[in-house]
Amino acid sequence: MKKPFLKLPPTNNKNIFKIFVWTLFDFANTSYSIIVVTFIFAVYFKKTITSNMPIGDFYWSIGTSLSMVVTAIISPILGAIADHSAGKKRFLLFFTLICILSTSLLYFVGEGDIFWALFLFILANIGFEAGLVFYDAFLPELTEPKNYGRVSGYGFAMGYIGSLATLAIVYPFIKLEMIKETFPIAALFFFVFAIPLFIFLKDNRKNVETQRRYLAIGFKRVYDTISNLKYYKNLALFLLAFFFYIEGVNTVIFFSGNFASTTLNFSMGELIIFFLIVQTTAIFGSITFGVLADAIGQKKSIIISLFIWVFTIVFAYFISDKSTSLMQKLSSFTGDDVERVQVIAFYVVGLLAGSVLGATQSVSRSLMSKLTPNEKKTEFFGFYSFFGKSSAIVGPLVFGLVSYYTASQRIAILTIGIFFILGLFILSFVRDDQPINY
Repeated sequence: MKKPFLKLPPTNNKNIFKIFVWTLFDFANTSYSIIVVTFIFAVYFKKTITSNMPIGDFYWSIGTSLSMVVTAIISPILGAIADHSAGKKRFLLFFTLICILSTSLLYFVGEGDIFWALFLFILANIGFEAGLVFYDAFLPELTEPKNYGRVSGYGFAMGYIGSLATLAIVYPFIKLEMIKETFPIAALFFFVFAIPLFIFLKDNRKNVETQRRYLAIGFKRVYDTISNLKYYKNLALFLLAFFFYIEGVNTVIFFSGNFASTTLNFSMGELIIFFLIVQTTAIFGSITFGVLADAIGQKKSIIISLFIWVFTIVFAYFISDKSTSLMQKLSSFTGDDVERVQVIAFYVVGLLAGSVLGATQSVSRSLMSKLTPNEKKTEFFGFYSFFGKSSAIVGPLVFGLVSYYTASQRIAILTIGIFFILGLFILSFVRDDQPINY
């Protein structure tokens, strides 16, 4: 008998509560990502702090790249340390507080404060991204492997609900042009809804005599993992595939708003509608693909999402030029002018991208949990984070270089499709039906 599509994981009430508390952290931390990384502070940095100078984009890319480089380097070390000490929760608390404090202090930066704005942003982003290493590693402790997909999906869905809630809270401040006030509001939102995880989730700690040598232990365990990588060939293959296709996802996140405002000339109102469409469809996509992953397997679900991504990129390429035959036919069919049709068509792009934005990341996280040895969960999630953060540097850089040399974001968009195709090809060789230890 087939299980119902939306049936909750078979577990007791205590585990359901633990899963809910875990997903609340996703609900909490997206207040930072939507306000600081994706939308408001990114625009505030360019328009106000750097006085809308062209070099502002360069400074912003430096801040993003530096934070990602640092996180990529330290994530495997931190993961190994947490595995040895079984102290995921205290490390997560440390990095969460760094992110919250730095985000709140952004209120005090204004025009010309480039150094302090970048310094606080880099600290906040390191805190956010490094904390995810320990947050993700809780997943295998919450449910059985057969339920990884949907539980991971619940987390991402709660995250997108959190981003919508945050936008609703700060919208009145945006209308009143009280932009700086949104930063401490995001920090407070993060703080309040992150508290339940640290109160109710247990993290069994080992009695380690060599606590003062955590750093040495971390480096040693990472070295041992790399040395023995030949014993984890399937996992290494998945990480390589993940590196390529998550580059595509990260680049979309980094450039979607910029593309809409620069190439398509979207107004602020149209951008807000676009982001609302992406966030809303991402909620349903995360849950749907999570359940689908448990039903047909994580690998097949990721493959489906990547095909949707490729179609979305190709569609975005054709609708970004008003003179294409597709745009002319759509304009003739709807009876609207080409400019209006282009706006609606990009909303469709947002709908498609949103449906797989959280889904691709969520199902990848659950497949990672399935393929990773139990005794090295956090350490391998450190490498998982390393590949994800590294791609956040390479993908946007390739997009930016192609856009610069061709003077066309439309051509640069095709590079994103290449990343998805490469990831799809490598993923086809990954086996997701074999035992964890191999």
